[in-house]
Amino acid sequence: MSRPAAPPDAVETPAVIRGGAALAVWHAGWAAAVGLTALGGAWFGQGAQALDTPAALAMATPGLLGLVLLGRDGPMTRAALLAAWSLAAIAAAGLSGGLTGPLGAFVFMPVAAAIALGTAQGLLRLAPFGALGSALAALAGLIAAAVHGAPDASPGMAAVTALLTAGATAMAFRLSAVEQARRLGVAAGDLARIETVLAGQPGLTLVLDASGAALAAYGAAPSALPVEPLFEDGLIAAVHAPDRPAVLAALAKARTGVEAQARFAPRLALDRRILLVLRRLGPSMGTDEPPRLIALALDATLAHAREAGLEAARVEAEAQNAGKSRFLANMSHELRTPLNAVLGFSDIMRQGLFGPVPERYADYARSIHEAGGHLLDLINDVLDVSRIEAARYDLSIERFDAREVVSEALALVRVQADDKGVDLAAVLPPDALTVAADRRALKQITLNLLSNAVKFTPAGGSVTVSAEALGPDLELTVADTGVGVAPEDLVRLGRPFEQAGGAEQRAQGTGLGLSLVRSLAELHQGAMSIDSTLGEGAAVTVRLPVVVAGREPVEGEAQVIPLNRTA
Repeated sequence: MSRPAAPPDAVETPAVIRGGAALAVWHAGWAAAVGLTALGGAWFGQGAQALDTPAALAMATPGLLGLVLLGRDGPMTRAALLAAWSLAAIAAAGLSGGLTGPLGAFVFMPVAAAIALGTAQGLLRLAPFGALGSALAALAGLIAAAVHGAPDASPGMAAVTALLTAGATAMAFRLSAVEQARRLGVAAGDLARIETVLAGQPGLTLVLDASGAALAAYGAAPSALPVEPLFEDGLIAAVHAPDRPAVLAALAKARTGVEAQARFAPRLALDRRILLVLRRLGPSMGTDEPPRLIALALDATLAHAREAGLEAARVEAEAQNAGKSRFLANMSHELRTPLNAVLGFSDIMRQGLFGPVPERYADYARSIHEAGGHLLDLINDVLDVSRIEAARYDLSIERFDAREVVSEALALVRVQADDKGVDLAAVLPPDALTVAADRRALKQITLNLLSNAVKFTPAGGSVTVSAEALGPDLELTVADTGVGVAPEDLVRLGRPFEQAGGAEQRAQGTGLGLSLVRSLAELHQGAMSIDSTLGEGAAVTVRLPVVVAGREPVEGEAQVIPLNRTA
């Protein structure tokens, strides 16, 4: 636990309040003693000079000023009082002749005041300033004696001032001793409370040296990590051998000042796990000792077991998913063979190649051919998705003009667009757009995007495909004026079997088209993005880093190629 820093003039507020009251009493006692002595006339009977009384009253002034400690105490206040003591001693020495005069002992009062005032901050902080004040007072006395002559001897007054100074100094030492004892008691109480808190914590806190040997231990030790061997053999000896490199690396990292963590199995309980969190404490103040480390040891057995269970579940789920993908890939391949026969024979019947077929049977043959074609498209999509998921889809990279692939895909979709009354257009560069990619994959991307756009665009709408080179990237965009996609559905599109819109709209597809586009784009190290407004249309952009190096996009207007047949 760290204690918030106090303002500079309010350091150790409780101690200052108590010490301030005692110091105020010390100052008041000094002022009363000097004042009564000066006014009592004891010195006059000894033949004191006329300046002795003003000098004694000057020395009483700091005692009166010390009463301010009852209301305000702090380092600045005490420093100001010590300055007042020094000035008073200089004035008294100048008036009475300093060390050679009857008030010579008062020269040493700044030292006594420094001892008293330094009780809360330590004697060494203010003692040099007190000694400086006394030295200046002695110098002032010597100068006064040289100018005005040596004062008359007065053994009685000298004895009184010496007794007063000695008594004040003794009381100052007493105040300092009491304050130091009180401060030690407070520190011991704070230490006891801190140790009580540390001992009551659920984990084990260790203070380690740089090598990992335990210097102190607090708190509840995990049952698998007894404390006594840590002091005798060190932390590393308690760690299972395979885990020691990780713990040593964590210790080295913590010594650099960076927090480090390590998990290890205790040598005496290999079925348990301990989590170790390490931080650097730093070297001892004023010493050349190496930095020490503080370590928090927690029992992480349950957390380790949960993580191991989650990891096993993840591996099992990945294995099951891979098995599913392999199953779908194999089944899709097996289904295509008989389905091709169904499509072939139904097409023969539909066209009447071996003779006329009754009209009713011809309608059945057309329905079988259409349904089989739809099923074949679905199986092909499932096969491609499964092969990609099973990492069995190999790209066949070749160089070709991307405009040719886009035109081929548009030709395949043109009949569907004409039947639905949707306008198709392409925006392509006038010069060759050479890419190095999988030709079939790029055609499949374009065909899927165009089919989706036509499928969800009502009659009278339009679908536009554009392709251009942006540096090393081929950007293929298919935009439509169809039904659009709601914002909450955008985040899901592109996953297998995810669809947007209502039930009627979902019935028009399987949710594999965009998923296949995204997967094929990612196989080319590219990406797919969708921008759509519900009711206003959508634009799907695929960006692939496949443009052949050295080819720059052609400047000027792109060529717009209408692809619908006009009446």
